[in-house]
Amino acid sequence: MKHTSTWPARMPAVSKVVGRNARRREGPEKLCGVAKYVDDYALPGCLFGATLRSTIACGRIRSVTLDPAFPWHEYVVATADDIPGANYVALIENDQPLLAKDRVRHLMEPILLVAHPVRAKAYAALAHVRVAYEEEAPLLDPEQSKTVFKSFHIERGAIERALADADVVVEGEYHLPHQEQAYIETNGAAAWFEKDGTLVALGSLQCPHYVVKALKAAFGLPEEKLRVVQAVTGGGFGGKEEYPNVICAHAGLLARKASRPVKIIYDRHEDMAATTKRHPAVIRFRSGATRDGRLVAQDVEILMDGGAYVTLSPVVLSRGTLHATGPYDCPNVRIRSRVVMTHTPPNGAFRGFGAPQTLFAAEMQMERLALKLGMDPLAIRRKNAVQAGSTLPMGQTLRESVGARQALEACVERSAYTRRARECARWNRSSKRPSWRGIGLALVHHGAGFTGSGELYLGSRAAVTLTRDGELRVLSGSTEFGQGTTTLFSQIVAETLCVPLELVTVETPDTARVPNSGPTVASRTCMMVGRLLREAALELKAAVTAGKARFPATQPTLKTAARRLCGEAEARRFEAVYRKPDWVSWDDKSYTGDAYEAYSYGAMAIELEIDKATFETAIRGVWIAADIGTVIHPLFAEGQVIGGATQGLGYALLESTVYEGGVMKNARFTDYTIPTTLDTPRMDVVFVPSPYSLGPFGAKGVGELPMDFPAPAVAAAVRHAIGRFVDALPITPERIARALAKDAAA
Repeated sequence: MKHTSTWPARMPAVSKVVGRNARRREGPEKLCGVAKYVDDYALPGCLFGATLRSTIACGRIRSVTLDPAFPWHEYVVATADDIPGANYVALIENDQPLLAKDRVRHLMEPILLVAHPVRAKAYAALAHVRVAYEEEAPLLDPEQSKTVFKSFHIERGAIERALADADVVVEGEYHLPHQEQAYIETNGAAAWFEKDGTLVALGSLQCPHYVVKALKAAFGLPEEKLRVVQAVTGGGFGGKEEYPNVICAHAGLLARKASRPVKIIYDRHEDMAATTKRHPAVIRFRSGATRDGRLVAQDVEILMDGGAYVTLSPVVLSRGTLHATGPYDCPNVRIRSRVVMTHTPPNGAFRGFGAPQTLFAAEMQMERLALKLGMDPLAIRRKNAVQAGSTLPMGQTLRESVGARQALEACVERSAYTRRARECARWNRSSKRPSWRGIGLALVHHGAGFTGSGELYLGSRAAVTLTRDGELRVLSGSTEFGQGTTTLFSQIVAETLCVPLELVTVETPDTARVPNSGPTVASRTCMMVGRLLREAALELKAAVTAGKARFPATQPTLKTAARRLCGEAEARRFEAVYRKPDWVSWDDKSYTGDAYEAYSYGAMAIELEIDKATFETAIRGVWIAADIGTVIHPLFAEGQVIGGATQGLGYALLESTVYEGGVMKNARFTDYTIPTTLDTPRMDVVFVPSPYSLGPFGAKGVGELPMDFPAPAVAAAVRHAIGRFVDALPITPERIARALAKDAAA
């Protein structure tokens, strides 16, 4: 599928590596099929694990019985009683049991583990375990839930007075569904104990140090007796942020009891039915504006469904709350949000985590205001988009690197938005046409890094090592799972030291060898960890050059300098630790201040066509403009934008999760439809960088941003095409038909 991308001519004058399309470091291994995913490892004496899961959504476990006629002597069985430490999954809260013992709170909750040398036999054994329950009525409607995992209240100005004084007020209610991460490789892990008692976990994962924390609690071992290694990982999108805590611990329990390595690899159905999803949400909105389109009030109420346990719900709700009014100036804002418990499998992180839900609502409110005022949707966005000096609802004044308006104008220009809008209107005026056509806009922002004091709490570390043999090695806990982290880190260090890219290697994330750089999430890897690596590389450079003009740029000269620097030591390590910028101020109690150091901005225009007979939607064109600061690797950035936008289009149009009795019924790719390459339209991508002074060479985050704009752009285009709002995702032919029928009946 052909796509086009434009990279501006202006680049930092120092650039020799940054801003260029360096070859993907792990690409050849993946291309040639020699990259080793967790299931590719041949572990001597390895057993294969399977998980017995709850068949009810809520109730007490009365008994667990093993069939006495079954040859259990061939198997290893582990229950909650075999956990040597605490029976919980250590994360934000310790409410989720590693294995249910007394009661269950959702269908597919793990109760018991079985292992056997033959994988098929391990799964077959599950049919010979009987669990007797005392079933209770499950709570499946978040609107009825009284158990609040987390809530926020942000208020600025006088919201009720501003709404009363506004020339126009529009209201909307928006329903956002679950979404499956749909990574290519399912969740998988292996575990074993070394002779010295060290527990080693090898897994498909995003955050190895998260797993260390979970294993420490479950096994009661000190951190020096825990080692977590990332295998090559076939995609994550947030779905492998915290769930590996569970599967690695399960493999470890079986390995401890068997005294042999154990591997657990989920099949697709188990992975989709049992693991975390995007949080469903109901968002209610009131927006007020003046007659000329100036926003004066935004009143938002957010309800998210967290599922049975807390997992990462607080940080998902936080980001959704902080992005809830979009990238727009507004003096009077109130945001009330909560995430609650239901008896469904826990929800967790998914690309954008919270922002795609609330930004959809914010953008649809702009569409409603434009319609009410008789304005073009572009005009109202132009009037209200943030710029340097704007103040956000939590009181943050935007200081620098604010490319919202630049992204909007670039998108409008490249899409010929105004001309296409006129053409669509002319097309729709003819009753003889077989379809309706529409074009929609969306403008979004996304904070890079963790919220408020989150980065300070993490205290992330990253290092650069120079060995006596002249090898430059990057040490970071940040993981590569397809987004290009390994290559980006090499580029940042090579550019800083002014050496060829080939002289820099990146250590495999292994908690015994690399520092804790924080989780590989939240569009923080390039901006936050990349900054630490640049600082560490600068310290190394100063130590090697000792006032000389140039760092050695060839292997022989670097080796000579390394031996002089290292002396008798095998290597010298230079480590940088996150330091909060002086101007960043955040109050967790009032939830006010500088929520993020910097924001990325993006705009999308999308033209689509809706068949009048079948109500099927066909995309005719997609145009995207993004400000992600300096672009370190243009091709990777383009790939991130196209990949994220494709996931967003799936969220908008195709991906319908069907829940029945508290569990996903369509947990397979035969009836959970995701976009393929044949469904992906041509995308025109342009970057309009506004460099951030504290990002490495001016870079900001890119990974989360492109998930935010497709759904509202699609919904706006549908409204333009049929003259009706569809306020629930996905926008299927059935929902379009109902919207038309409802208005016709009215």
